[in-house]
Amino acid sequence: MDIASRVYNHNWKIDPIVRSLIDTDFYKLLMAQTVFHYHRDVQVTFALHNRTTAVRLADIIDEGELREQLDHVRTLSLSRGESTWLRGNMFYGKRQMFSPEFMEWFEGLRLPPYHLEKRDGQYELTFGGTWPEAMLWEIPALAVISELRSRAVLKGMGRFELQVLYARATTRLWEKIERLRGLDNLGIADFGTRRRHSYLWQDWCVQAMQEGLGNRFTGTSNCLIAMRRELEAIGTNAHELPMVYAALAEDNTELAEAPYRVLADWQREHDGNLRIILPDTYGTEGFLKNAPEWLVKWTGIRIDSGDPAAGAEAAIAWWQARGEDPRNKRVIFSDGLDVDKIIELQARFGGRVKVGFGWGTLLTNDFRGLAGDALDPFSLVCKAVSANGRPTVKLSDNPAKAMGPAEEIARYKRVFGVGAQVAQKVVV
Repeated sequence: MDIASRVYNHNWKIDPIVRSLIDTDFYKLLMAQTVFHYHRDVQVTFALHNRTTAVRLADIIDEGELREQLDHVRTLSLSRGESTWLRGNMFYGKRQMFSPEFMEWFEGLRLPPYHLEKRDGQYELTFGGTWPEAMLWEIPALAVISELRSRAVLKGMGRFELQVLYARATTRLWEKIERLRGLDNLGIADFGTRRRHSYLWQDWCVQAMQEGLGNRFTGTSNCLIAMRRELEAIGTNAHELPMVYAALAEDNTELAEAPYRVLADWQREHDGNLRIILPDTYGTEGFLKNAPEWLVKWTGIRIDSGDPAAGAEAAIAWWQARGEDPRNKRVIFSDGLDVDKIIELQARFGGRVKVGFGWGTLLTNDFRGLAGDALDPFSLVCKAVSANGRPTVKLSDNPAKAMGPAEEIARYKRVFGVGAQVAQKVVV
C-alpha cells in the first residue's frame, strides 16, 4: 500500500479514523466483560488529558472535524464477522473467552454521548455512562485525537513531501526491527493503538514486525488488526480497574483492599497468561509488601511506570522471598519503550525471567524530527475521573503520572504507604 498517496487523497468517509468497535485494545474488551459481570451499573466518567501542554490541540485540530469523527464512532456496532471472531476465536489458548451474555450486550452496544468544549488551547472531552459503556470510549477517543493531529500537519504537505516523509519513517522503523533481530529469545507485541500516527500506519508497522521478526513478534493489542492479519490479540488489564474499585471504597480499610479485590474478581474470570499483575497504580512497593499469598502463583507482572529495571528487580525479589522461581515467571515491560531500552532490559533480565515487551507509541508514531517537531509524539491519556460521583486517583511509581484531586492523592499516599518518589520524564 502506498500510504503517502492514500494520505494525500484522504477522504474520511472511506478512511474514517476508527473503523470498528474492535479497533481497540484487547484488554479493554477483557476488562469490559469483568465490569459487565460485577459492576455493570456503576456510573463512570472518563476525561481526556493532554500531559504535553505545549501541543495546543484545540489550535491544531478543527472542532468540526473532531465532532464528525466522534459522531461516526457513535454509529459503529459489531459486524457479524467481528462477533463471530470474538465468540469463536481462541484467545490465550481458550475458546469462547467472552460469555454469551456479554456478547449479546456488546452486539447491541452504541457508545454513549460525549461532551466537548475548548479551554486554553486544549479540548475538554468527557464521556459518561454505565461503566462498561463509557470505558469503551477511551481507545477510540485517543486514536481520533492522535490521528486528527497527524492529518492537520499532513494537510500542508505536497505529494512528494509526503512520499519523502513516509520513506524516512519507514526506514527508521525497519532499522529498529533489524536491531531487534539480534536479540535472543525476544518476545514483543504491538501496544501502539492509543497514540498511533494513524490506523494505516499502525497496520503497516504490524506487517513490518511480522515480516522482520517472525515468531518473535507475538501479536498486537489491536483487535481489528489481529483479526484481519490473523495474529494473536494481546492484553490483560489496566489501571482503570483499581482506580474505579478504589473510588467505590466506603472507608480507608476498603480502599487498602481495593487493588486486591480487583484481582480476585479477575481470577474468577481468567487463568494462565491472563493472570498478569499490574502493581503500580498505588505504588509497586506497597502493593507487593501487602499482597495476599495467592497472588504469588500468578503468571507474571507488567511494569508500566517508574524505573523498569527497579520494578523488575522488586518483582524477582518478591517471588524469591515467597519460594517461587522467577525463571518461571513473566515480566512484561510496557512504559515508553524504544529499541535501546528494549535491548538493555532484554540483556539484564533474559534468562532470569520470561521477558516480554509491549511496544507502544515509539513503534506506531515515531515521526520525531521528520516534520520539525510538528509530528513528534505527545502524552495524551483518557482516564476514569469519577465513579458514582466520587473522584478517582492514580499514584503510579512515577509521580509525574499521578492523577486526581490533591487532597485525595494525599489520602491515598497515606493509606498505601507511598513515601518519597523520584519523578521521571513522561515521554509518551
